[in-house]
Amino acid sequence: NPKSNYAITGLYFYNKNAVAYAEKVKPSKRGELEITDMNEMFLKNKELKVELLGRGYAWLDAGTISSLYDASNYVKALEDRSGIQIAAIEEIGYYNGWISKEELLLAAEKYGKSPYGKHLKMIANESMRVK
Repeated sequence: NPKSNYAITGLYFYNKNAVAYAEKVKPSKRGELEITDMNEMFLKNKELKVELLGRGYAWLDAGTISSLYDASNYVKALEDRSGIQIAAIEEIGYYNGWISKEELLLAAEKYGKSPYGKHLKMIANESMRVK
């Protein structure tokens, strides 16, 4: 009986308190350090912000070789059919204003004539805009 219908996807951005909180985490009954314990500290101190991922997002378990293979095939199929690169880090950085057009072009140059390099060059030349 789960407590909710939500899953924690495992994408976290922590503030400066993360190190202090991590030092307080003790091994669980399984003998492991649990990330949930950290999240609970942020929640308790009203420092936790949660984003619900709606339609258009997919959460893929990649904890086993088989599930990683399945996830890889899923991503490849989406990219091939849509012509859109999934999770192109430099593209995300550019559209969010974290890197400049010049930095995007340097990244494109770094990847050369690979499909990824060509994709970044298209983004820099604004011949493709995906948000």
